[in-house]
Amino acid sequence: MNVEEVQKLGNAIRGEIAKAIVGQDNTLELMLVALFAGGHILLEGPPGTAKTLLAHSFAQAVGLDYGRIQFTPDLMPGDIIGANLFDFKTSKFTLTRGPIFTELLLADEINRTPPKTQAALLEAMQERQVTIDGQTHQLGERFMVVATQNPIEQQGVYPLPEAQLDRFLFKQRVDYPSLEQERTIIATHGGRSSAMEPAAWGVSRQADAGLLTAAMNAVAEVRLVDEVIDYIAALVRGTREASDLESGASPRAGSMLAGAARARAAIDGRDFVIPDDVKALAPAILRHRVILSPAAEINGRRVEDIVTSIIETIEAPR
Repeated sequence: MNVEEVQKLGNAIRGEIAKAIVGQDNTLELMLVALFAGGHILLEGPPGTAKTLLAHSFAQAVGLDYGRIQFTPDLMPGDIIGANLFDFKTSKFTLTRGPIFTELLLADEINRTPPKTQAALLEAMQERQVTIDGQTHQLGERFMVVATQNPIEQQGVYPLPEAQLDRFLFKQRVDYPSLEQERTIIATHGGRSSAMEPAAWGVSRQADAGLLTAAMNAVAEVRLVDEVIDYIAALVRGTREASDLESGASPRAGSMLAGAARARAAIDGRDFVIPDDVKALAPAILRHRVILSPAAEINGRRVEDIVTSIIETIEAPR
């Protein structure tokens, strides 16, 4: 597969999802980039902004098996990954697989469960495997987590630990739609059940395992010149030098940004990365990997504004 075919596949997936979802173009682009770059995405937004329907429609369109976990305060790690249960009929332990054994996992309201349970996802997201009673079980190379969370200001939530956040390629803020988009949503969805499956909206499968693997291989071949590598390094290091940030992004952020930029270039039909690819993706990759300094927090500074300032300050190559 070449980059033109990756672009065609991406456009086909977008077209199918548009049958069920109004707007959210930026979020959908990040989900496509995450898929082709082998990453995960965290969606933060208020209830009712179609985060769950978007994830389900995305899985339907790209041909991935879909699973969902509703995170609650009483959820235990075993409820996610499964456990070996004793079968009295055979006098043997039998593996009962948890819902994590799927291809696209929707971790719904991930910040409503304590960190101990959130940590059950760490190995799966990093190494695409889980360990149960000392035995490793593979999840597959296309395993992808789409997590949702309510804004941290709401009650009854647990902030995600840094190690958990670092596993996500992107953190995307899902905002309310524009007036025109909201009118379209009301006209389109107002007379239908909110529980309808994506297939009922006409969302059909546009890819299979072979196509997705070929697309990922094509993304890996996209060229990244030295000037763009230097630009990525400058952005990441800039977060560590900012006085308003207590902790900046790690070298992993730079590697992830490079991989994501390759995927964005391929989706755009190019076999080379341009600085605009990096600049467009940097906010969603950096915003959850930095920590405000106490002084900046007291002064009411926002991570979003500081990251944006760093990106605007560092000159992109021409």
